[in-house]
Amino acid sequence: MATSVQLEKKFDQIKYNGTTLNNLEFELCVFNNCDFSETIFYGVVFIDCQFNDCNFSMAKLNDTALRGAKFNRCKMMGVIFDKCHPMLFTVQFTDCILDYTSFSTLKMKQTNFSGCSIIEAQFVDTDLTSSRFVECNLFRTAFQQSILEKVDFSTSSNYSIDPDQNRMKKAKFAIAGLPGLLEKYGIIIE
Repeated sequence: MATSVQLEKKFDQIKYNGTTLNNLEFELCVFNNCDFSETIFYGVVFIDCQFNDCNFSMAKLNDTALRGAKFNRCKMMGVIFDKCHPMLFTVQFTDCILDYTSFSTLKMKQTNFSGCSIIEAQFVDTDLTSSRFVECNLFRTAFQQSILEKVDFSTSSNYSIDPDQNRMKKAKFAIAGLPGLLEKYGIIIE
C-alpha cells in the first residue's frame, strides 16, 4: 500500500479520535488542539513534527515512527510507546500528562521531559542516558534494568528508584530526593 505524505502542513482542531490511521507520513507538520484519543496508528511516520495541546490518551502507536517529535501540553495517558518503531525514536515532552504510559525497551538518550506528570509510568530496559526530568512528578513510576547514567532528576519529585536495579553512574538527584533512592532499605531520613 502506498504511503500518503504530508509535508509542512498545519492541522488545527482535527478530531481523529477512535479512528484508524494507516501508512501515513507527516514531515515538519504542526498539530494544534487535535484529538487522537483512542486512535489506532499502523505504520504512521512523524518526522520533526510538533504537537500542541493534543489529546493522545489511550492511542495505540503500532509500528509508529516518532523521529524528532515535540509534544507540548499534550495529554497522553495510557500510551504504550514501546509499540513504536524503535529506529531513530526521538521525542521531547513539555508540560504533558504522561500518566500510566510505558517507554520500556526504548533507546531514549538525551530525551527532555519538562514539567510533566509521569505517574505510574514504566521505564523497563530503557536507555535514558543523559536525559533530563525537569520538574516532573514521577510518583510510582518504575525504573527497572534501565540505563540512567547522567540522567538529571535534580528538580523532579516523588521518584522511587532502586540503584541496584539500574545503571546510574553520574545521575543527578537533589538531597530532598534521597528517600526515593533509599526506600527499599526502610531507612528513616529526618
